[in-house]
This record gives sequence, structure tokens and C-alpha cells, in this order.
Amino acid sequence: MKYDALNFNSVEIIPDLKASAAFTVNSAEVFKEQGDITPIQIDKHTKFMPWGADNELPYKILDLIESDETLSTCQMFNAEVCFGSGLVYDTTEADQKTKERVAEFCMENDLAYYFLGVCQDFKHFAFCVSVIILNADGSQIVRLLRKEACYCRFAEADKYGRIPYILYANWRRTDYKDNIEKIELLDMLSPWADLQERMKDKKCKVRKFAVVTRVPTPDSTYYPIPYYGSLFRGNWYNIKRLIGMAKEAKLKNSAPIKYHIEIGNRFWDAIFKAEAITDRKKQQERVVEEKEKIINFLTGMENSGKVLFSTFYISPDGNEQHDVVINKVETDKEGGDWSTDIIEAVNMFCFTMRVHSNLVGSVPGKSQTNNSGSDKRELYTIAQALQKPYHDLLFTVHHIIIRHNAWKGVKPDCPFIMLSTLDENRDAKLVTPNTQQPSPTT
Repeated sequence: MKYDALNFNSVEIIPDLKASAAFTVNSAEVFKEQGDITPIQIDKHTKFMPWGADNELPYKILDLIESDETLSTCQMFNAEVCFGSGLVYDTTEADQKTKERVAEFCMENDLAYYFLGVCQDFKHFAFCVSVIILNADGSQIVRLLRKEACYCRFAEADKYGRIPYILYANWRRTDYKDNIEKIELLDMLSPWADLQERMKDKKCKVRKFAVVTRVPTPDSTYYPIPYYGSLFRGNWYNIKRLIGMAKEAKLKNSAPIKYHIEIGNRFWDAIFKAEAITDRKKQQERVVEEKEKIINFLTGMENSGKVLFSTFYISPDGNEQHDVVINKVETDKEGGDWSTDIIEAVNMFCFTMRVHSNLVGSVPGKSQTNNSGSDKRELYTIAQALQKPYHDLLFTVHHIIIRHNAWKGVKPDCPFIMLSTLDENRDAKLVTPNTQQPSPTT
């Protein structure tokens, strides 16, 4: 059995009670810093700002997203809507020579792969990282690459607030320090001017630069917190997960979930640290052992006739564990009676992700309201129209490429897919702000 991922979430049978207990990790802690965020030193000249207290915050966010089918579907839908009809370089007003140069650049760079990737980074983490590579003399930008945001870390800002470079590595590996790619970062507030200054400097031999595009947020931290973070801070993520676990437990062993044990992440981290457990297999065995202790604790309380549960549990050694919250679950509802609750939870997910549930077909149940085709078409149009500010931000690096390569008459574009009505005798048409639409006649 492999122990690549520790199983903190599970449903366990409580002996003699004909009931189950659901163990979950409190999702509200995913954005909670458990220590001071200080730069991590790599070598004498290199240090970076960790993403989260343990530098693994993006991976925890991805785990939460991938653990829920509704949330992962909404995220992919948002990325696909942002992608629209794809990134194109509009050469309508360019001469033939420029068109050929642009076509050659597009053949050498997979713009579709790049653009869908940065759209996903934007929707997941509210920022993305593009890398431009120039030719030997610095006169032309010849390559455009995407660096996955979850593998990027920012260097510590200087006294003027400027971040000099980013570091790209697989931070989950223990030997990440031996496999770090250091990329100089253009000024995030004025990347074009910064690039021109560097190219004027004859001493500058660097031909590879990172361009960071981030969604403006109310905070000013190194790593922006995406808007859907409220979903994890609230209760609905845990509620939806608990409903799924309750239905599974009911179907498997006809034992309804009677207790919900919510455990903080740092509870497990503290155990592993205190007992110096580093092996993944031994950590999982220790998780199972601790769950058994909690089950025995619940069984003892039930046998003694106590019905009130404190907001913490007392471990066998007598210590209070405030990171473990034991909630008693009402068992009036059986497995088949959770339909309305799961619909409510799914709708809350879709609301938070700004995705209408009818567009992704995520609302379960036999009887439900369904929008007409016209309503769905309008909803899809609204969803695409709302991507305008994100496209403007994502076009920054492409404006730099076009300007530096002196492609006159070229501009980046991302046409919308406008679904047509039946009387137009076609399924869809492309709409772009760069195309002047005829004014309506009276």
C-alpha cells in the first residue's frame, strides 16, 4: 500500500453503538498562518518568501479543490470561459511581412496551451507567471512560456518594494534546493519600461525574464488570496463533504454518522513533530492509532451515559486537545433524505464560484427548476463578458511582445463565443471588442 497522501478524512465504525464517526480536517485553516512568514535562505545570495507558513499553501488549496467534484468543475468552467475562443494575434491591419513574422512566432509557441494554462492559474491563485526569452542580441522576443503558479515563489522585496526574481521548483521534494530555476523578474508595475532599460544596458547579458500578472486584491501580500477563499473559511465546504461521507457510510454498512470529529491540521503536525515521525507509512499508522483512541474515548463516554460533549477532547494521557472538535450529528435523516441538503450545498458552491449551476449541470435531484435555452445563452454571454478585465491583464505580456518585436498593426485578442438563436441558422459566432459592430438602424 502506498502512502503518498495521508488519509486524515475517513468514516470509522464505533463498536457497540451501531453508528459511525466522520473524521475531517478543518478547511478553515488552509489560509490560517501558523507562524511568522519569514524569508527562507537558499544560499548566500538567494532567499525567497514562502507561500504559507509551511510553503505548501497552494498544494493544500489544490487538494481541497480536487477533493470536491463541484468545486473542481466550477474552476475548470471558469478557466474555459476565460479562455473564450482562444488567444489570437489580430493581424488585420498589418502588412504581409509582419503577418509572416507573427505566423512564424505562433508556430514556434503553443499559444493555446500557454493561454489555457495562465487562465487556470488566474482562476486558482489570482496570478500567473509568463516567461519571455529573447534572441542573442535582445532585439526580438522569440519564446513565450508559462510557469505554473503553484511552483513559483517570490524573492524578498528590496527596500523600494521591488521583487528582483522568482524561483521555480517542485517545493514538495526534499531536495528542492538542488533543482531551483532562478528567473529575473521584470518590474510588476512597469514591465515594458524595465525591459527597455535592461536592453539598453550593454552589460546586461540576461535574455530570459519573468512577467507576473496578478489580479488586484484589497490586500498587498506577496501571494494574493483568491476570492473563493471564503468557501473554505465558512462552513459549506465541510457541510458538503460531511453529507457525502454520511451517504457513503449509510450505503456501505447501514450505520448512520453519529459524531463528526473535526481536527485541525496543526494537530497532526504537532504529533509528527513531537514524536519525530518522518516516514509517510509510519505517519499514516500514527493517524490510524490516534483515530482509534478518539473512538475509544467516544465509546467510553457513551457507556458512561454522558450526553454533553465539550469543544475539545481529552487524550488518554490527560491533555486537552483544543484542535479536536467533537460534534454530535442528528441521526433523524437517513441516507436517502439528504437530497435537499446537497442541492443547497452545491448551489452555495456555485454561487461562491460565480458559476450558475445550470451551466455546469451540477445540481442533483429528480425535480429541479431548469432555465430555458434563452436564459442559459444569456448566462453564458454574461459569464464571458465578465472576463474582460482578466483579458486586459493577461494581454500585458503580449503587448510587450508586439511592441518589442515591432509588429505594427498587430494587437492581441480573445474573441467571445456568442451562442446564436435558432433563427440565425448557426450554432455560434465570434464577437470581439476589436471589431466595430454596425450600429442599429431605426
